[in-house]
Amino acid sequence: MNFWERILYLLQEYGTSYLKGAGTTLVIALVSTAIGCLIGFIVGIIQTIPEDKQRDSLLKKIVLKIVKIILKIYVEVFRGTPMIVQAVFIYYGAAQIFNIQMGMWQSAFLIVSINTGAYMAESVRGGIISVDPGQTEGAKAIGMTHVQTMTNVILPQAFRNILPQIGNNLIINIKDTSVLSIISIVDLFFVHKSVAGALYTYFESAVIVMCMYLIMTLAASKLLRLWEKKMDGSQNYELVDVMGIGTQLGEEVKRGE
Repeated sequence: MNFWERILYLLQEYGTSYLKGAGTTLVIALVSTAIGCLIGFIVGIIQTIPEDKQRDSLLKKIVLKIVKIILKIYVEVFRGTPMIVQAVFIYYGAAQIFNIQMGMWQSAFLIVSINTGAYMAESVRGGIISVDPGQTEGAKAIGMTHVQTMTNVILPQAFRNILPQIGNNLIINIKDTSVLSIISIVDLFFVHKSVAGALYTYFESAVIVMCMYLIMTLAASKLLRLWEKKMDGSQNYELVDVMGIGTQLGEEVKRGE
């Protein structure tokens, strides 16, 4: 058989296995990215909590400082080490050191989620800092608490700023779930290794898998671009005169004429 005939044979015999592997990859990437974003928002918000030297008690200052140090260590460790090492440490290390037995799926979601959370924490922190400080001051001036300021003023704007990074993390997770084959997760890359090892069709199987990864990442990128465009809203806005001030002024101008 020539090259294309071997690819066709692999698709006919193992097409279902490739699709199941791709499904596993997508489920892990989507769920873990969502959980990771939640972790990142929580960590990013805590890292940007301001310290009021006059009003905050000593206990609050100490607790906040300790929490920020712990979160800083978490971010630096999981951003500074490869996911494949984290997978080995969490899956095998948790059982040997802490006697915690986790299933492969639990480990997969945990590994990708906390890894994504570490990257998202810095993105969220940067997104919050990028919002004009005057808006925070204005919110406090009208009596808003820090939580109200974050939820109603800062985070909606920060979310739009970091939305491209969320999409970037999703695409990265679709590709990086391939490292989870080391803990026997049957994702797309695991299927590729199994098929290629059994039939010695490494290049042909790699071509199929590469195309499937590319389709998934392009589809994710396109959907996220549409989401960004929808959040931007229309370029032309119609001003609504809720108070009727414009109508009243118009009538006065007419009477003056």
